[in-house]
Amino acid sequence: MENFDYSHKKRVVIKVGTSTLTYKTGNINVRRVKKMIEVLSDLKNAGHDVILVSSGAVGVGVGCIGLQQRPSDMPTKQACAAVGQSQLMSFYSSEFSRFNHTVAQILATRDVFSNKIRRENIYNTMHTLLSMGIIPIVNANDSVSIEQLDFDENDTLSALTAEVCGADLLVILTDVDGLYDKNPSEPDAKLIPVVHKLTDEMIAAAGEKGSELASGGMITKLEAAVIAGEGGIPTVIIRGDDPEILYKLFDNEATCTLFDLNRKE
Repeated sequence: MENFDYSHKKRVVIKVGTSTLTYKTGNINVRRVKKMIEVLSDLKNAGHDVILVSSGAVGVGVGCIGLQQRPSDMPTKQACAAVGQSQLMSFYSSEFSRFNHTVAQILATRDVFSNKIRRENIYNTMHTLLSMGIIPIVNANDSVSIEQLDFDENDTLSALTAEVCGADLLVILTDVDGLYDKNPSEPDAKLIPVVHKLTDEMIAAAGEKGSELASGGMITKLEAAVIAGEGGIPTVIIRGDDPEILYKLFDNEATCTLFDLNRKE
């Protein structure tokens, strides 16, 4: 893909959304998430710094509490996040430890990145954890945030995290192969393999979110690619239902969309 070599990208932020982590019930897709943890552990063993930005707290909380659908009111949503976050981290900690890796939880709201002192704190924490070989797991602090501070399924959060930790690459796992020139459900839709500049047509084709438990959509992923690109960080949007696709990505063989927006023409 235009001689873009993923194998040399050492520090990688990988964002996984609710639709990848959970079933429609909100319960964790154990088989898929276990495989994802195995692959991320292997990538770390291969020498990559791995930072995981994980959605799913609200979705998992919905399943734990037994609600029939994602709540629309903020207090119930925050209650679901509080329940689901502890379940998620317990699962992550247990599974990563099977491969001798330690994880750390970082919960953030948007003001953490906009406030100079708080941004410096998260910078110091992130870089110290990485220097210790620990895998940071970042999520929005939904249990205390307010609606105006939401991160739209953590796509924006993943881009801001990539900037703070000095990432070489942002990878967003989702339920499609990448960005298409039209709705991917249409038979003649074509994948756009490389994007150097976002156009109005691309934004219009981004479409709507596809998961009942998700809160974002392709448009928020494009926004994340722009934010990361402003920091000189390329972004990949790639299908996440088979986590082993990450092996193909770092072998330069994956089907995906690369946003190399910082490239000088």
